[in-house]
Amino acid sequence: MSQATVAEGSAPASEAGWRDVAAVVGGRVLERLRVVAGVVRPLGWMLMALTLLFAVVGSVQGWRELVIAAWVMAFVLAICALFLIGRTEYDVSLDLARTRVVVGERAIGALKLENRGSRAILPSRVVLPVGAGRGEFSIQRLAAGQTAEELFAIPTQRRGVVAVGPVSVVRGDPLGVFERAHRRDEPVDLFVHPKTVLFGGQSLGFLRDLEGLPATDLSRDDVSFHALLEYQPGDDLRHVHWRSTARTGTMMVRQFEETRRSHFVIGLSRSRGDYRSDDEFELGVSIAGSIGLRALQDSQRVDVRVQGRELASGTGKQLLDSLSAVEQSKPREGGIAELAGVVSAAMPLASVVVLVCGASVDVEALRRACARLPFGARALAVVAQAGLDSPELRRIADADVVTVGALDQLPLALQRVLA
Repeated sequence: MSQATVAEGSAPASEAGWRDVAAVVGGRVLERLRVVAGVVRPLGWMLMALTLLFAVVGSVQGWRELVIAAWVMAFVLAICALFLIGRTEYDVSLDLARTRVVVGERAIGALKLENRGSRAILPSRVVLPVGAGRGEFSIQRLAAGQTAEELFAIPTQRRGVVAVGPVSVVRGDPLGVFERAHRRDEPVDLFVHPKTVLFGGQSLGFLRDLEGLPATDLSRDDVSFHALLEYQPGDDLRHVHWRSTARTGTMMVRQFEETRRSHFVIGLSRSRGDYRSDDEFELGVSIAGSIGLRALQDSQRVDVRVQGRELASGTGKQLLDSLSAVEQSKPREGGIAELAGVVSAAMPLASVVVLVCGASVDVEALRRACARLPFGARALAVVAQAGLDSPELRRIADADVVTVGALDQLPLALQRVLA
């Protein structure tokens, strides 16, 4: 009885074991087929389909011409497949002279391949993706221990983050029927920073103070002493000034000025509807970068906000790296007025808020945006208007509004505001 039970139990276990083995083998076969299919280019699939079609139709219909054509195409496929033979075991290194450049500056890179094997490597083709494009290099036969180096230039006419790599070593036939690519090395990001302008003069924000920044608002509890007032029910007894109380016979308490930390906030609108052209948007990004760098130079805490997210801006490098990746958003994500509301909700204790937008924003939209800024914060709006000959200054509500037509006009415009 017990032997029968053991036999019955071992059968399902054996079947489960065979299923596991079949699953492993099937997975490996599929992986191999996927690798083989990966080397076939679209032209190769078309030739293989035509070869099969001509062979079947020629055999069934007795058309000798189609059969001969099928054999010729099969021979071409076989010859092309021979070009896949060969090693591509290069030791690849990708080196950029600089990973951060300003728009228009020259960016140079070097690609080095070394054969560390004991046998020669046949001629190969190396493909280097650069952003949306790619560069191709023909590498001649490399003997054991030999190296090859290729220099290349990266276009930097536009601001952005350009992914350079990964390097692919390609073997294939001249017709482009088969192609075997092996990725080497890791991609490197090239940050193309926006143009900025440096300027001196007065600080863009409040004067720095060890404990904080005195404001015009008065408070019953802070660190910046202002005056003495008569005691009111609810006042903190810790702030009673006993000398004055003894001299006047009336309980007197200290009154303070509210202080706030130096918190500099830049709201850069990236809404496509706020700008009349791409050049105007680029000018806006450059303005935001220039003002942010100046605020960081003044040792202020800087936060930069765009539609949908906050940008890293703890240092000048982080700020410019973040601005390199900023792209225009769709109008449904809101314009400058909606951005000002987000700034007010997220940073209610901001000391200075600078809004940057394009010339498509009308006066009413600017008025709504400035009205939504945090209470007590100094407000400044900078409008980028490409083609304007000289900067313009106006006042909307409690905010100064500066319109500039070129980046080099920004220092003069801000000097007028701070005068």
